[in-house]
Amino acid sequence: MPISADRKKSFRTIGHKLNPIVTIAGKGLSEGVLLELNRALDDHELIKVKLAVAEREDRKELVAELVALPNVELIQEIGKVVILYRGNKKANPKLSNLRR
Repeated sequence: MPISADRKKSFRTIGHKLNPIVTIAGKGLSEGVLLELNRALDDHELIKVKLAVAEREDRKELVAELVALPNVELIQEIGKVVILYRGNKKANPKLSNLRR
């Protein structure tokens, strides 16, 4: 179910203050990066990801791969940084960026 525009706006506000948790470089979405990305989404629900890739087309492909992950929604994409959201009903309130 897509997120409403108002909810996306509030997520962008929260995401603006976050530091990137995961950095994806030239090797793309390797198995280790996917594991860390899934762990971060499970723990924090809303995360900022840095795409350390020079070419714009390569970044667009990476973003498409990220959005194709199960239940992941793109909240914002600016330059080399994206904000991703995946809800977790059992998220730890001490770790979640939405429940603090």
